[in-house]
Amino acid sequence: MEVTVEVVARNPDAGEPARHTRAQALERAVVAGGALLAGGVLITGLPRLANSAPSAKQDTEILNFALLIEQLQVAFYAESLAHGRLRGQRRQFAQVVAVHERAHRKFLESALGSNAHRPPRFRFGETTSDPAKFSAAAVALEDTALAAYNGQGPNLTASSLGAAARIVSVEARHAAWARVLAGQIPAPLAVDRPDSEGEARASLKRSGLLNG
Repeated sequence: MEVTVEVVARNPDAGEPARHTRAQALERAVVAGGALLAGGVLITGLPRLANSAPSAKQDTEILNFALLIEQLQVAFYAESLAHGRLRGQRRQFAQVVAVHERAHRKFLESALGSNAHRPPRFRFGETTSDPAKFSAAAVALEDTALAAYNGQGPNLTASSLGAAARIVSVEARHAAWARVLAGQIPAPLAVDRPDSEGEARASLKRSGLLNG
């Protein structure tokens, strides 16, 4: 399995607007049907999320999706640091968050045990070698992680929801930090609004990012 990550986001350094509301970010996000679009980042090859009554089987599906996001983040930050082009606060952010994401990955692998899926191969292109594109991708990935955890929370059993909550609160701090580095408002809304698959698809169609 191979997951491709393509960033087509506007570059704030090119004089284009860098500030977006949380609602606008969610309008660019969808986790469904094997694809994810967030803030200009396209990730394909993802499993479809569950959307039925909580059960142990569904917990495994959802936690494996969460694990895939953590695997994606681990690979993204590791490759970004390996390129050695991040400086100052960007580098500090990547170093700190990389440690957290590895811990999240290990936590989910432990929770899933033998049901944990192996990580796919990721291709990030210039997002890990261009500092400005790194910032845009980091915002998209961290916002998407939040949307995914929040959107699937009601579908988890109580015990798994408790485990996920220990991660999502840290992901929220990551998202705020990434937004500051990208020149965006760290917490534009008082309450995050998780989107359903249908709502996200509709938003993408309105934004011209999804046809059909």
